[in-house]
This record gives sequence, C-alpha cells and structure tokens, in this order.
Amino acid sequence: MATQQEFESAAERSKALTERPSNDVLLKLYALYKQSSEGDVNTERPGGFDFKNIAKWDAWKKLQGKSQDEARAEYVQFVNELTGTK
Repeated sequence: MATQQEFESAAERSKALTERPSNDVLLKLYALYKQSSEGDVNTERPGGFDFKNIAKWDAWKKLQGKSQDEARAEYVQFVNELTGTK
C-alpha cells in the first residue's frame, strides 16, 4: 500500500512530466486520483456536449468499487512507471 505522502509526491511528479501523455494515460491518472481521494464517483454524469468531462466521469466510474487504498497504490505505481521512478 502507498502512504498518503507517497501519493502526494506522485501527484506532484505527475504534473512535471516532460512529455504530454496520451489522452488514455491522462484519463487513467485522473480516474485513479479521484478514486484515491474521493472514493466512488459521487456526481451526476455530465450531459450535452461536454465531451471532456463526460470522458473523465466515465473513466472514474469504471473504478467504482475499488478501494481508495488500492487506487492510491495503483496511482503511485503508474506515476512511477511514467516518470521512471522506483
């Protein structure tokens, strides 16, 4: 399991990536971050033509049921892979 400090460090490192990640990577980072920090999705799905927020909401919704600790560990591991950190 990842500690809160490891999670916060990973969040800071994710903001300093040298190359812009693909949209799929960005959605995974977003969803894992939200699941780690807030738990299961707790808002209504955006409607209309708000495609960006719909994609973000859908990515988060896919993680429903994953524990916050599990999501935090997965987030830290994923950021470590992206940044080449062990």
